[in-house]
Amino acid sequence: MAEAEDEKIDENIEDDWEAALAQQALDEDDGGPNAVAMDELVADSNDSQERVDLEMILDIPVTISMEIGRTQISIRNLLKLNQGSVVELDRLAGEPLDVLVNGTLIAHGEVVVVNEKFGIRLTDVITQMERIKKLT
Repeated sequence: MAEAEDEKIDENIEDDWEAALAQQALDEDDGGPNAVAMDELVADSNDSQERVDLEMILDIPVTISMEIGRTQISIRNLLKLNQGSVVELDRLAGEPLDVLVNGTLIAHGEVVVVNEKFGIRLTDVITQMERIKKLT
């Protein structure tokens, strides 16, 4: 039953992405994406309408991933990997992990074990202003 719900969520996400890509194509045909002033993104207002708009996006699913490192290998070496193979990453032991949301870095953290399950303790969170600056 959980698999059916996961498949339904995946289908909804795919539909959302298709709609967003279609809108992006329309915007590009009109001469570019709709411009949004930075002031609008960081405006601090108590207006109830803005709170209602924010409520609309709070249930949108996002993908969060933790990255311990990366490497590049050839397809030949990839095909040689088997159980017990060791892949060297571009990070040193003890370096913080990257926490990504939909592929965008939002924090750094360290691995912890809680009740025999892995978790991430956030050690450094990227501020909203730093994230917005990376978008421009």
